[in-house]
Amino acid sequence: MVLRRRSSSSLWEEMDKIQREMNRLFDTTNVNRFGAILDFPAINVWTKGDTGQVITAELPGINPDELEIKVIGETLTISGSRPSQEQNDDVQYHRQERGFGNFVRSIQLQFPVETDRVEANYEKGILKIWLPRAEQDMPRKILVNKKA
Repeated sequence: MVLRRRSSSSLWEEMDKIQREMNRLFDTTNVNRFGAILDFPAINVWTKGDTGQVITAELPGINPDELEIKVIGETLTISGSRPSQEQNDDVQYHRQERGFGNFVRSIQLQFPVETDRVEANYEKGILKIWLPRAEQDMPRKILVNKKA
């Protein structure tokens, strides 16, 4: 049997990662009254080559004029509010999985973006945000000079 010794810094990094995940799991701000963990809105993030990043968020029933989208540094924040469907006090829910009220989601971006060129579209309950990569952060090919 071969034993490998990990460096103490990677062990602490793993412990820190586990602690953050446990905190996320037990964070009651994202739990509905039935105990289901809610991260609203559901988000997909992907990159398109080296040119930029695309983020889509499921936001059914949201008025897109009431959404607030901010890019500060390398963090994107989406915030807004989803109104309650029932305004009647006599309603007794038997199951409630769709939350309502104010929400905020922040996403750490993979690279700096050109904030003046960010575009957002809302169609059929899906918010799509295009975040073009900052020109100064684009990968550049370095040419090697040959000596004669």
